[in-house]
Amino acid sequence: MSKGEETKSRILYQAAELFNQQGYAGSSMSDIMRVTGLQKGGIYNHFQSKDDLALQAFDFAIAHIKQHTRLALRSKRHAVERLQAIIGVFSSFAENPPFKGGCPLLNTAVESDDAHPALRERAQQAMNSWLHLIRRIIETGIEKGEIRSEVSADEIATIIIATLEGAIMMSKLYGDSVHMHRVINYLNQYLETNL
Repeated sequence: MSKGEETKSRILYQAAELFNQQGYAGSSMSDIMRVTGLQKGGIYNHFQSKDDLALQAFDFAIAHIKQHTRLALRSKRHAVERLQAIIGVFSSFAENPPFKGGCPLLNTAVESDDAHPALRERAQQAMNSWLHLIRRIIETGIEKGEIRSEVSADEIATIIIATLEGAIMMSKLYGDSVHMHRVINYLNQYLETNL
């Protein structure tokens, strides 16, 4: 990686954490300069605008989470084990988040709802990717006879994602990962008994 690429990667990580903690609207260029240790010119050498930085920082954060997921899935073959591996990735985020401030997808989805259409679109793309992954695992599990044929892949994907994101929110709100632990236990039991 060249020095310029290293600098850009460092800016993306630091901006992703800043936006994840303070939101896009709540983060000024002064804040970005403070966390990166760079002047505006140094930041704008790599990004066209604050919007460009925000979109790339979100993509960077999501790519980081996808990498965790790929690693967790690598050795899992059975559909239920693969779903549990995804759940396990997110359970670790309650106590050891990859970015300060909680789940970048949840935070961005909430903040960008009406205020930032481009970020909202990126959050939808990331959510669609996650939904697609879970649906594909379930559909493959049905084809292999690992999951009952009457199981709705769409329904289970929604339940898993909504439950995990709610647990992240509650754990963050109360500063207590017990909410995530309860959800993990419930989801694992649900998958073992209902699929």
